Amino acid sequence: MLDFRSDTVTQPSNAMRQAMLSAPVGDDVYEDDPSVNKLQEMAAEMSGFDAALFTPSGTQANLIALMSHCERGDEYICGQQAHNYIYEGGGAAVLGSVQAQPIENLADGSLDLTKVRASIKSDDIHFVKTKLISLENTINGKVLSHDFMAQTQALAFEYNLRMHLDGARAFNAAVKLGEPISNITQYFDSASICLSKGLGAPVGSLLLGDSKFINKAKRWRKTCGGGMRQAGMLAAAGIFALEHNVERLADDHLNARYLADALENISELDVNPALVQTNMVFVKSKQVDFLALAEYLKSQGILISPGKVLRLVTHLNVDKTSIDTLVAGIKDFIKEK
Repeated sequence: MLDFRSDTVTQPSNAMRQAMLSAPVGDDVYEDDPSVNKLQEMAAEMSGFDAALFTPSGTQANLIALMSHCERGDEYICGQQAHNYIYEGGGAAVLGSVQAQPIENLADGSLDLTKVRASIKSDDIHFVKTKLISLENTINGKVLSHDFMAQTQALAFEYNLRMHLDGARAFNAAVKLGEPISNITQYFDSASICLSKGLGAPVGSLLLGDSKFINKAKRWRKTCGGGMRQAGMLAAAGIFALEHNVERLADDHLNARYLADALENISELDVNPALVQTNMVFVKSKQVDFLALAEYLKSQGILISPGKVLRLVTHLNVDKTSIDTLVAGIKDFIKEK
C-alpha cells in the first residue's frame, strides 16, 4: 500500500532494524541502558539543552512537560490548532488539572501576541495562574519564523512565564530553514521531538530541558507508565534516525511540492503549491467527495485520510513514482465520476 495519511506510518529500514537488533541494552528505569543514555545525550547536544528524556510517545512527552511546568490549577496558553490541546485527549486537564487557554492561530501558524498578552491572568484568586506558553513547530506543515518565536520569548520573559515547544516535526522546520535545530529550540525552556514521524523510527519521542526540569519530568513519566526497561532496542532506532534521517527530510519537502504542483493542474481541486513549506499538502474541493475518493484509492492500493480538507503527507516511504501513482488515481476517480 502507498500511504499518504501521515509520516507516522514510516517503516524502519533494514539498516535501522539491524541497529536495533545489535543494540546494547540495560534497565532504563535504573538509568542503566547505554543505548538510551547515548540517545538522550546526543539529542541534548544537538538541541542545545542540558538533558533529554526518552518517552514512548509524543503525547506523553508533551503531557509530562505540561505537568512539569504547571501545577494543579495552573494554565498554559497555546494555539487553537495545537496538537497538545485538541489531539492528545486533554491529558493536561484530565491527569494534571492544568487548564489550556487556546488562542486562534493566524494563517502562518503563529499567534496574535496582543491576544496572548490579554489572556495572561492577573494575580487574583478568581483566576488560574498562567505559567506557560506552548508553541508548535511545524504546525500543519508551516514553519514559525524566528521573529515570532523571539517576540513570544520576550513576552514570556516579561511575565515570568516558561516556554514549551511541541516540536514533533521541529527537524522539518530546521531543514526547511537550513539551520541546526538548536537555532529553533534556543527560544524555549523545553521541547518535545518525535522520532517516529519523518525521522522514521518505529517508536518514541524525546523531551528536552535543563537537568532540574528533566528530573521532574522523569518522575511524571514513571507516574504515567512511561518507565521502560530494556528500551535500548528502541533507542537504537532513534540514534540511527538522528544520524541518518535528518538531512533527507529535504527530500520529503521537495516531494510535497512536486505533489502540490501536480494536483494544482487538476481543475476540480483547490491546491496552492506556494503554501507548501515542508511535507504536507492540503487540498480543498467543492466538487470531489473525499470520502468516496478515499474508498476508491484504497481499492487501488493507496491510503489517504479524508475530511473536509484533505491532508496528504510525504515521507521516506513514498517517492515521486508513488506520487505519480496517487495523482493518476485521483484523475481516474474524477474521470469516472
